[in-house]
Amino acid sequence: MPDAPVALTDHIGTLKGDGRGSLHARLAQGLRAAVEQGVVKPQEALPPERELAQEFAVSRITVRKALDALVAEGLLIRRQGAGTFVAGRVEKQFAKLSSFSEDMAARGRTVSSQWMLRGEGAVTPEEALTLGLGPGEPVFRFRRIRIADGVPMAIEHSAIPGFALVSASDVGDSLYAALETRGMRPVRALQRLRAVLFTAEQAELLGIEIGAPGLLIERRGFLDDGRAIEATQSWYRGDAYDFVAELSTR
Repeated sequence: MPDAPVALTDHIGTLKGDGRGSLHARLAQGLRAAVEQGVVKPQEALPPERELAQEFAVSRITVRKALDALVAEGLLIRRQGAGTFVAGRVEKQFAKLSSFSEDMAARGRTVSSQWMLRGEGAVTPEEALTLGLGPGEPVFRFRRIRIADGVPMAIEHSAIPGFALVSASDVGDSLYAALETRGMRPVRALQRLRAVLFTAEQAELLGIEIGAPGLLIERRGFLDDGRAIEATQSWYRGDAYDFVAELSTR
């Protein structure tokens, strides 16, 4: 909660009278306008449902329906155990080869990772095909939740050829930084983007609702000499990311 909570009725007004539409639709419209006008800013928490119900003299069911509608739009996000927040969207340049850590640092956000796997093993047939490796060659595998300012933003799975690193522990918050110290940072990549719905397991990891929309980015990175150096799958929250690409006829 902000130090000085915003009195939303000062900006939205009350819901009394013969306004058009249901109470929850009118409340959702008022909250939407408050967000769009910057009354409540990105990443800022809304008052709890109980306080909103008291402030607007409506039932908690009405408040919940209004918030549900705005969560479905991607305007608000719910964080388990923390409340309802205004979504802070990130614009990611789809044509620029940069890491999550670099993207967040450029926006002044603090980056961290929650590790699910950081280890080494023999290449699988699928990894061998993707990375151009022979049977039995070693690979490093990294699976983690990417976090910015304490908010889980994405799930990332990466496979890296064994020749690229000395140890899995070489990788901290930034995989690309670790690769760069070895002269193994990718210089180009092929990426594929598609829409997905988060599974129950993924939703629990990110603290979002089951079936929430997301974006899956599959990336294969290459060195100057053409060798594949990275195979990464990243599941980004659909309520937090916009992917932008510059197009030209030349």
